[in-house]
Amino acid sequence: MYLLEDLAFRANEMTPRIEPFFDATTGTFSYVVHEEGGVACAIIDSVLGYDQRSGRTSAAGADQIADYVRQGGLQVQWHLETHVHADHISAAAYLRQSLGGKIAMSARIADVRQTFSHAFDLAPASLQATDFDHLFEDGERFLIGRLNAEVISVPGHTSADLAYRIGEQAVFVGDTLFMPDIGSARCDFPGGDAQLLYRSVRKLLALPPQTVLYMCHDYPPDGRAPVWHTTVQEQRERNIHLRDGVELADFVRMRTRRDATLSLPQLIIPALQVNMHAGELPAAGDNGIRYLKIPLNTF
Repeated sequence: MYLLEDLAFRANEMTPRIEPFFDATTGTFSYVVHEEGGVACAIIDSVLGYDQRSGRTSAAGADQIADYVRQGGLQVQWHLETHVHADHISAAAYLRQSLGGKIAMSARIADVRQTFSHAFDLAPASLQATDFDHLFEDGERFLIGRLNAEVISVPGHTSADLAYRIGEQAVFVGDTLFMPDIGSARCDFPGGDAQLLYRSVRKLLALPPQTVLYMCHDYPPDGRAPVWHTTVQEQRERNIHLRDGVELADFVRMRTRRDATLSLPQLIIPALQVNMHAGELPAAGDNGIRYLKIPLNTF
């Protein structure tokens, strides 16, 4: 385990090499992060395709990531999840099986499982986060090869959101922030809190202005291609929801009104069931077929 308790955190800062992968169906960016000249890498927020009409999964996008890793001679140390995604199924378990590495996310996953335990009729044993190889606490530091990495707790979208600062100037923000012309993530899921999101964003925007923020999603308006990164300075100047000068009360009022108009994500029911368990699909029944539950009149 590459943690501060076991290793001295390296003083020399290295610049990570970052390769984005875009899933157009869900508007999700996944990343492979590794050091120049090294082989250790982390995969962040991978996507397993899922067709709701047929119930079929697809590993096409995940296989593109695996091909990149293999062709580069890389070795996966971490599969990092920024939160329990409600809009896509994680490919972390699928990629761990073929590439190795440890799946990690926030220790607050226990809160998320408890929140949805009744809706999905979770057995008491399944409330334990044993599917994950490591659960991060706020401020925890770890290494990706020789790359310094730090965990930043950013609750608000959900109670278990994390951002990952890798190297000196790269931060992977999950669903905390979107591109400046899109704004911020919804806060109306169970465990979400607009006040907490505002404070989490302010924590991120207190980083040096040149810090590069890597998005988990982009939903570009007509005429703009998807963009996967921006800077702290750009967000502070131009974010339509959270630029400098927007006060807490104004943001909470806007976010509450906007969230009341939003439909649930199309894949929220299958995504939550799988992602609460580190991307592990449900065990097959006696007939060899896996099943997802659809709770009626609950969401």
